[in-house]
Amino acid sequence: MDRRVLEFHVLALSFGREANLASVKVAVIVGGVGGARFLLGVKKALDLPAVGEGEHEVTALVNTGDDVWLHGLRICPDLDTCMYTLGGGIDSERGWGRAGETWTVKEELASYGADPDWFSLGDKDIATHLIRSRMLRAGYPLSAVTEALCDRWRPGVRLLPMTDDRVETHVVISEDGERKAIHFQEWWVRHRAEPTAHKIVPVGAEESTPAPGVLDAIEKADAVLLAPSNPVVSVGSVLAVPGVRDALRKTGAGVVGVSPIIGGKPLRGMADKCLEAIGVDTTAAAVGVHYGSRHDSETGILDGWLVHTGDTAHVPGVASRALPLIMSDVDATAEIARAALSLAGADLG
Repeated sequence: MDRRVLEFHVLALSFGREANLASVKVAVIVGGVGGARFLLGVKKALDLPAVGEGEHEVTALVNTGDDVWLHGLRICPDLDTCMYTLGGGIDSERGWGRAGETWTVKEELASYGADPDWFSLGDKDIATHLIRSRMLRAGYPLSAVTEALCDRWRPGVRLLPMTDDRVETHVVISEDGERKAIHFQEWWVRHRAEPTAHKIVPVGAEESTPAPGVLDAIEKADAVLLAPSNPVVSVGSVLAVPGVRDALRKTGAGVVGVSPIIGGKPLRGMADKCLEAIGVDTTAAAVGVHYGSRHDSETGILDGWLVHTGDTAHVPGVASRALPLIMSDVDATAEIARAALSLAGADLG
C-alpha cells in the first residue's frame, strides 16, 4: 500500500477514536417519575446543560403502556413526566404534573359529575393533552407528536415512545368473586393497587412495532441503561414490544440496569404489587435474575447490575456492583449514572 494512503487510513482511524471519545451515545429505557429523575442524573453525568442539547446524545425509550384516553384526551403520563422534568416544568414535590398548576377544569368536571373522577388533570397539563390529541386525530404518529411537544420544552434528551401503536397495560383483578380486567391507571391510581393483580398484560404489545429510532438508538449506543423504573409495567412494557429485547441482546454496547428495589422495598411506588403478580420476589437480586444475563440465558438482557449498598448483588452471568442508589438530588443521581455508564464500558474521558 502507498505510504500516503496508509497514513490517511491511520489518521482516519485515529479521528474516529477521538470522535467516539468526544461524543457518547446513551440509550435509556425509562418510565415514570423514577425514570425521569434518573435521566436528570444521566445528563449531569455527561455534563449536559440542564435545559437544551449538548455534546453528548441521550435517547430515552419511554414506556407508553400507561397511556389512556380520558375525557376525549390522550394522556401519556411517562412521556409527559420525562418532558416536564427535563424541561424544568415539573411539580417537583409530587414528581408529576406541572409546577404552579391550577385545577379549574377538574372542579368543573366534578360539578357535572363527569367520570372518571379519580384521575386528576390540571389546567396547564390539559393544554399538552389537547395538542397531543388534536395531532393524533390529524394522523400524526405519537413519536412525531412527542417531538413537536418537546420543541417547546427542550429537554436535552431525545424522548421516543416505545411504539407509535396503541398499547395499554391492563390488570386482571377479582371483584365480587369474578375476575375482570381494568386499565392499569384505574388499578394504580383509583385503587392504589390494593386488589390483588392476578395478571398484568400490555394489551396490543404483541402486534406493535418499535417507534422510529428506537432500535437504531439501541444499536448505535455506547451504553444502554435500564433506569430504576418499575420492572413490570415500565421497563417490562418496553421489552414487550417485538424487536426491543432482540436489539438489546445484539447491541455492541454494554447493557446495565439500576435496581428499583432497596432493602426489599420499591424505591418508589408499588412495584412490589406488580412483581408479585408475575411471581418475582421484591429483592434486587430477584429483579436482576428476572432481567437475566445476555450471556447465560436465551432471553436475558443485562451485562451489569447496580444494587443498593447492603443488598445482594449476585446475578449469574452479570457483573454487579453495590453503591448508594437513593436519588436524593441530581448530584447523587449523577453518581449512580456515572457508575452505570462506567460498568457499561462508556468512556467519559
